[in-house]
Amino acid sequence: MTVPGTAVILAGGKGTRLAGIVDDRPKPLAEVAGRPFLEWLLLALRARGIRRAHLLGGHLGDRLAAWASGAGERLGVALAVTVEPEPLGTGGALRLALEEVAGDPLLVLNGDSLCPLPLAALAERHRASGAAATLLAVRVPDASRFGTLVLDERDRVREFREKDPMGGPGLVNGGVYLLARRVVEEIPPARAVSLEREILPALAARGALAALPVAGRLLDIGTPASFREAERLAPELAAEAAGVQVPPVRADQTGG
Repeated sequence: MTVPGTAVILAGGKGTRLAGIVDDRPKPLAEVAGRPFLEWLLLALRARGIRRAHLLGGHLGDRLAAWASGAGERLGVALAVTVEPEPLGTGGALRLALEEVAGDPLLVLNGDSLCPLPLAALAERHRASGAAATLLAVRVPDASRFGTLVLDERDRVREFREKDPMGGPGLVNGGVYLLARRVVEEIPPARAVSLEREILPALAARGALAALPVAGRLLDIGTPASFREAERLAPELAAEAAGVQVPPVRADQTGG
């Protein structure tokens, strides 16, 4: 199976915990290390061969559309935007845009996080598993901020566990998915539906959700602390996600 040529990116987040940082824009457009965070993701995808992206907007979607009108040519990625007329959740936003996005399966990503992007391996895992959907599972050293995944012996997702404040290592949802088109077609139109809280757990419950476990780092901009980390690490992680070798930090760059 080949990697879909178009990425569908969920880019409608409010960033309610980032007051003062994203008050005037959707969360994925928060400026991080000199660029809107979404640009780091798009640059990594372009390096993986993705030349088209369909952005799903919600909160301040007009700002997203205005940004996309000039960013695509500069980034080398053809951009299209669908803005939901009312809050529809991540699943509802996907359903709304379905007729505008070709392909089966659909490559879907969160627009406010960065992690390894082994897209060819993800596509092969999806094909070999025969699952309705496949997600990228990232093993992180501290999973306290995330719910964790429990996989069976075939690397199917058996359970989504709630956040554990005690932390420790674990597999977490990396926010990168291949979804059979029928999965999105079955979402009721014009209704608020959560991909993460409704669609994926339902697929897991019937053994139809596969995972590709990977080692690596997961960076998101959901909290002030993770936003500060993104300011420091986004260029490096974008390079890692793109499969580009990152030069080592010189002694005069460490600040010590």
